[in-house]
Amino acid sequence: MLEKLEELEQKYNELSELLSDPQVIANPSEYQKHAKNQAALADIVGVYQEYKNVFKQIEDIKSMLNEKLDEDMRDLAHLEEQELKKKAEELEKKLRILLLPKDPNDEKNVIMEIRAGAGGEEAALFAGDLYKMYTKYAESQRWKTEVLSASYTDIGGFKEIIFVIEGHGAYSKLKYESGVHRVQRIPTTESGGRIHTSTATVAVLPEAEEVDVEINPNDIRIDIFCSSGPGGQSVNTTQSAVRITHLPTGIVVSCQDEKSQHKNKEKALKVLRARLLEKAHQEAMGEIAQERKSQVGTGDRSERIRTYNFPQGRVSDHRIGLTVHRLDSILLGDLEEIIQALIAHYQAEKLKASV
Repeated sequence: MLEKLEELEQKYNELSELLSDPQVIANPSEYQKHAKNQAALADIVGVYQEYKNVFKQIEDIKSMLNEKLDEDMRDLAHLEEQELKKKAEELEKKLRILLLPKDPNDEKNVIMEIRAGAGGEEAALFAGDLYKMYTKYAESQRWKTEVLSASYTDIGGFKEIIFVIEGHGAYSKLKYESGVHRVQRIPTTESGGRIHTSTATVAVLPEAEEVDVEINPNDIRIDIFCSSGPGGQSVNTTQSAVRITHLPTGIVVSCQDEKSQHKNKEKALKVLRARLLEKAHQEAMGEIAQERKSQVGTGDRSERIRTYNFPQGRVSDHRIGLTVHRLDSILLGDLEEIIQALIAHYQAEKLKASV
């Protein structure tokens, strides 16, 4: 491990020298490439340098203990040595996690798809709540969001909404949000005051660049139609809505949010590329038949990764056994505690597997 860390630190220093080279500075594309590579190494090199510094302090204390010290000074030195050893162990664990193979999609933007599941209109309203939660979280991370496609209901929910989240490391933080989300509450349409259980499905896809997924024009069929608004009402008399069918896979993407046919086509292709990239990834993992279902299941009430319980004001993530009692703030985008707990859990699982 130490040899690998030394190599990475040397590489980091070499990149630092390149970034101060006038010839590199004069070439924006080359400078950007080196800056990106250095940024990717910054975290692990920083922790490694801290790790080496802690060991130097431990060696200094050992040298001091070989000298003649009074009892109080010796006790203090031993106490400090134990604290430094504990810190070194924590840093070593952190370094082992940082050395784990990284998901190549972690730095990509995200295309998120939220669909109403079981529960009718209440499920559609919950899909709207989830959309608001993720957009608020994106704001807190200084990420940008843009709706690609939406299908509304009459009372303000979503049958389906697809949107892009653009920002550094968006996929690395949001990838564990895929699955069935369950809500337990009294719907606004319920006159008897009974608690209902509804679901919405969330799929998180890394945004694919054109270089990631090449789409053969002969493999797609493009249909143009008039867009419609909530309840199916016509909102556009011109044919600007676009439906793209990928013939080899049968994947269908529709987009009608823009008045421009060209913009709708661009957005639809963006979603199609993301779905094709996800399909290729699932095939590589040997899950061809479960490509879409593996992320979101069927939307049935019994399949869930997280429950939002309004009567008790709690949110429970069933994968890691985490429950927090601040439902209101979470629905306003305060998701960091849950997301960091999920990241730590899956990193620990990877570390176990590597050992």
